[in-house]
Amino acid sequence: MQVGILGASGFAGAELLRLCAGHPELEVAVAGGESQAGRAVGDLYPSLRAVYPDLVLAAAGPADLAGLDVVFLALPHGASQEVVPALAEGGHRLVVDLSADFRLGDAATYEEWYGLAHGAPELLGRFVYGIPELFGERLPGAAFVAAPGCYPTAAALALAPLVGAGLVETTGVVVDAASGVSGAGRSPKETTHFNAVDEDFSAYGLLRHRHTPEMEQAIGAQVLFTPHLAPMNRGILATCYARPAGRVVQAAVLETLAEAYAGRRFVSVSEASPSTKATLGSNSAQITARVDERTGWVVAICALDNLGKGASGQAVQCANLALGFDEAAGLSVAGVYP
Repeated sequence: MQVGILGASGFAGAELLRLCAGHPELEVAVAGGESQAGRAVGDLYPSLRAVYPDLVLAAAGPADLAGLDVVFLALPHGASQEVVPALAEGGHRLVVDLSADFRLGDAATYEEWYGLAHGAPELLGRFVYGIPELFGERLPGAAFVAAPGCYPTAAALALAPLVGAGLVETTGVVVDAASGVSGAGRSPKETTHFNAVDEDFSAYGLLRHRHTPEMEQAIGAQVLFTPHLAPMNRGILATCYARPAGRVVQAAVLETLAEAYAGRRFVSVSEASPSTKATLGSNSAQITARVDERTGWVVAICALDNLGKGASGQAVQCANLALGFDEAAGLSVAGVYP
């Protein structure tokens, strides 16, 4: 199948290019990257030179994607909604959006948290929210998929089964999560410069981070979310706290998580504490949970690669399910180590 990627010059776009290069069914025909238009993919990302020796980034728009089977949008929030209306009329078999533009259920919530009116509210209902392990029943045959980001994915994978089973309260849930710097995107910023990030660990987006409503929607609980920037390239570690709903024992939380993800290749549950490096370069997530009877908290932890299961890997996983391919096509279960 012929694939187009808008935003191919960014980190998520580069990861999509890498994954498509190893996919048995997907072939990239158009790589849109307006800021780097005219530049060879292999010059911008030497790691991709061998698999894309002739592919050049272009200032591509919906018209340039005509006739393609699959379109991935690795664009900033606000940009996808400008092109999706045209893509919706373009006859593509599948459109997968990696931005936040079509993840929330209503335009008012989007405007409240993102600070701008939604440009295509009539299309929100056509998008399937794409965490396959939690909402995968709607993915087969889907024509539009909103692939969740790294923070909501990690928090939802850790907490949603516990909330669904009635083991924890649905108010006062706390999510503390740390991200690698690639989560901030490719464009340089003062706060993501090497000198600012190295030997530092900082919290940001206090109380009003824009991923909060998406987490609440996916988890089914009220969430206080605090993100942190960690001095590493890739990875998310989400440590989540919730009050037990009644008497809950240690075995119950692990068994609930294990049952929820039984047979799911990309999520592993164990007693071991997850680490970001164990998921590096993969589409995998690692989860554990504890019940602390002394303080009365349930702690659930999830680690994943923010560009893998937290972005491009999950987008390809969703595409596989929507198109009827093997779920793991083009994706790695094993992380890269050391």
